[in-house]
Amino acid sequence: MIRLVFLLCCFLCVKNDEPVIAWNDTYKLTWSDFKGEPDIYSSAVATTASGITFGFSIKQTNGRAVSFKTNVNAHFYPKKSWYKPDRANIHVLNHEQLHFNITELFARKFRYRISKIVISKSLKEELQNLHKTINKELAMMQDKYDDETNHSRSIEFQSKWEGYIKLELKKYSKYKSN
Repeated sequence: MIRLVFLLCCFLCVKNDEPVIAWNDTYKLTWSDFKGEPDIYSSAVATTASGITFGFSIKQTNGRAVSFKTNVNAHFYPKKSWYKPDRANIHVLNHEQLHFNITELFARKFRYRISKIVISKSLKEELQNLHKTINKELAMMQDKYDDETNHSRSIEFQSKWEGYIKLELKKYSKYKSN
């Protein structure tokens, strides 16, 4: 029920030493995706570790930025995600899936904001600052989600959040993960 958000900042390359699950609108998490060791001291039933990876390259001519490319992905980290089998159920799994969906929503918002950037001499700093801003907004949204749903215990608020995130993902569908 409590989630863990990894806010990863990867410039030019992404570490590949830990298996990840990239967000995909046709794949839904299952309990078998949660491979971490449960925290026996936590009151949480499950923890989802997800985050946004980000890389970019800037093409320069005569010392001036002329173009840039970015790579933004929403990932789930199986080895850092866990659950307590004796207390877990489909309702809790749906709550954890929505944490991952929220990560994808912010990856889309990040891509959208990147699409609005105008090339300038401060491009690198602008991209880095935007990444920090998105990660702060993502963390705030994840906390708000857990607070308002009481970590999935409020069926009413859980349902409201599911509807809200579904609409937001649709609104930013042009910027979805491939």
